[in-house]
Order: sequence, then C-alpha cells, then structure tokens
Amino acid sequence: MSLPTHLCVPAAPITFQAHLQDHPDLPRWLRYIQRDPRQPGYLYGCPTAAEVGTHTIEVLAYNRHTYATVSQRLLITVIPAPGGDPPYQGEFLVGNRNVEELLPEAVQEMFLTASAGVWERGDLQVINITSALDRGGRVPLPIEGRKEGVYVKVGSHGPFSPCLESAVSPQSRFRCSLGQQPLASCYDTFAPHFSIRWCNLTLLQVWPSPTTPGPVWGSGVLEDDGGFQPPTEVPPQDLLPGFLVTLLVPLAVAALLCLLLGHLMCCRREGVEKRDLQTSE
Repeated sequence: MSLPTHLCVPAAPITFQAHLQDHPDLPRWLRYIQRDPRQPGYLYGCPTAAEVGTHTIEVLAYNRHTYATVSQRLLITVIPAPGGDPPYQGEFLVGNRNVEELLPEAVQEMFLTASAGVWERGDLQVINITSALDRGGRVPLPIEGRKEGVYVKVGSHGPFSPCLESAVSPQSRFRCSLGQQPLASCYDTFAPHFSIRWCNLTLLQVWPSPTTPGPVWGSGVLEDDGGFQPPTEVPPQDLLPGFLVTLLVPLAVAALLCLLLGHLMCCRREGVEKRDLQTSE
C-alpha cells in the first residue's frame, strides 16, 4: 500500500535529504520528492512482501537562511495487509495533478470517493501512487497549468463495474486508437477535480499464488511403538581392479615415452664421427 509520509511544513526555506540508515540512498521501493525549499517534502512508495519489517530512514534538514542542519531518524514499519491484496485493481492516470498533490490523505479520500462513483463499490483503497515521469512520461512544458500526471492504483475485493469494463472493451480501445474518447456507460464522477485519461485505464485481477507447504518438524522423540530401522549395509566392493588401472596405465604410457625419447637421443645421433670428417687437420 502507498505510504506517504509528510515531513513538515517549513516556514523558512529548508531542504531535506533522506537515505536508508548505513546506506547512501533510499530503498528502491521508497521515493522522496520536494518541489521547492518552501514546500513540504514527501516520502512515499509501495513496499512488497520482501520489504516486511522495520526500515530506519535518516532525514537531514538544511536551513538555507541560517545554514543550520538537523538530523532525525524515521522508523517505517511494513506489515502485510490484514485481508491480503485486493484481487481487483484498477489504475487511473490523473492528467491534471502532480504526484505530491495526491499524497495528502484528504486528497486521497476525495479520489476514493470519486472512484466509488464509477466502481460502485465502497471498500476501495489506494494501493500505489506513481508519477507519470517514472513510467516514461515527458516533462511538461513550462506553461501555466501543465502537470506531469499521476498513476493511481485503486483496489477492491469486489468485481469491476460495467462502466469500467466498457471503458477497457475492444470497442473503446479502437476509439482510443482513433484519438476519440472511449465508451462509458456512467457519469464521470472524477470531474472537475481530477481529469482522468480514460484511454490509459488498466484493470487487473490479481489472485494470490499458492504456497508450497514446507517440511513439518516433529518433536525429535520417537513414538511408543516406533523402532529405529537402521539402513541396510552396503556390500563390500572390490576396488583393486580400478586401483590397478588408475595406477598402471599412466606408468606404462610414461615408460613408453621414456624409451622413445632415449632411442631418439642415444641411438640416432651422428656424434663425433661426423664432426671429425667435416673438420680439417
């Protein structure tokens, strides 16, 4: 689940730096953003089952007026969701927001209320919030009102509504390829606060993967009628032929090589007689 952490609302221009304790950077599932030294900083992310536990984050605050620095440790405890991950998940692209604008809890509640209008469910929860720039989006032009865009993943234990299913139907995808709006059988309850890019809507069904049962450990004490049955004895094996083959074959090859080398060096040399014949008196 998304874990936005609001650091503070600075009165003076303050810059924050955050990293994992005894590490130079944050964990890969945790992100930090601060647009301006006079705006608050946010830590947010979506941990997986591998990150269950307590993570110690060291935050360093630097005052740009007085040059004072203050450090503080932030403990983030990741626990599994009580009911597990929602099997029905929908990801919306909000085009008129930046990621830090959707991290406050009040804005998330407003988004869930708008989502309930098209999902027709009341048990919705925010699973993840990601900037569109992290998904390969382009940096917007420096024009008034242009935003980066935010992907918001919402989950529920109930099925999708007909409105959402019609928005991702093949007919809607075809209309999106033509630059038209997809088909929708309900009223857009996100407007005017959230501008949803319906052509980027993604619906997923996530089912828990079956786990393989591990070994069952006993008490280590035999039962009353249980007798220890030792393994049967292995019959003795004759290792002498293998030993002789391993030892004698290399020795025979070495002896043949020595004889061949001695024959070439001693029996086939031309020696002193050839030297005397070619040397004058």
